[in-house]
Amino acid sequence: MMKITRKGTKETLLERDFTNRDGSLLPSLYFPTLERDGIAMNLISTRFGGVSEGQFASLNLTRGRGDSEENVRENFTRVAAAFGTDLLHCVCSHQVHETNVRRVGKDDAGMGILRPSEWESADGIVTNEPGLVLATFYADCVPLLFVDPVRRAVGASHSGWRGTVGKIGAKTVQTMEWEFGTDPADLLVGIGPSICADHYEVSGDVAEEFRKAFPDQENRLLEYRGNPGHVQLNLWEACRITLREAGVPEENISVTDICTACNPEVLFSHRASHGKRGNIGAFVMLR
Repeated sequence: MMKITRKGTKETLLERDFTNRDGSLLPSLYFPTLERDGIAMNLISTRFGGVSEGQFASLNLTRGRGDSEENVRENFTRVAAAFGTDLLHCVCSHQVHETNVRRVGKDDAGMGILRPSEWESADGIVTNEPGLVLATFYADCVPLLFVDPVRRAVGASHSGWRGTVGKIGAKTVQTMEWEFGTDPADLLVGIGPSICADHYEVSGDVAEEFRKAFPDQENRLLEYRGNPGHVQLNLWEACRITLREAGVPEENISVTDICTACNPEVLFSHRASHGKRGNIGAFVMLR
């Protein structure tokens, strides 16, 4: 069992271990609510179970920050194996803190891992292709995972503050409606591990963006704690409100109980590490 500090008493995320081919363990987290119908599998990686070292120890899933390509490839391979597949059946988002959501399929397999992304941006990806693992990456931003058990489709979106104020959660719902005929009332959604309001102080200009995007919700999203020109921002609640407005029932939304900045030994956190970090991943696959 990992030593995790949780927010509140309701455990929305459970722990699950997989065994790597060398016999070591790959500890992970998952939303049991997203798997209740048996049509999908989801996984949120931790810092454990990989081969990276130093500030990237050990399951780093990001390139371009100083880790070796060999380490990152092996870490991805271990996650793919947990899904019972390989890198040829994974598709990565191309995250630029925007709100573009793309449908992906067989032709996109391997993108972002075995070959460069062909898109300028894709902070959200959706599919109805069984066996295709959707991969998104984090170190404080909010993972959003989607399962439509009726139309048999899944999605994953990266929601930083820009994506949250731009309501990428709603745009993912809308994309699944357009592409697959999804009824928002059928969706199961997980709001994954990310920075909590206690650790997420933002400047006044960011707070104003949220006041504009979420009128009459200031008391739910913003809290002033005495630092002039700064407030605490609740990204989890903003994502929950966005999903509710998009038509997802309250009982179908699982909000994380785990903060990245509260758990820097278990999850990568940009703020807690002052930028010296790797990335965790949030994954979903239609069986």
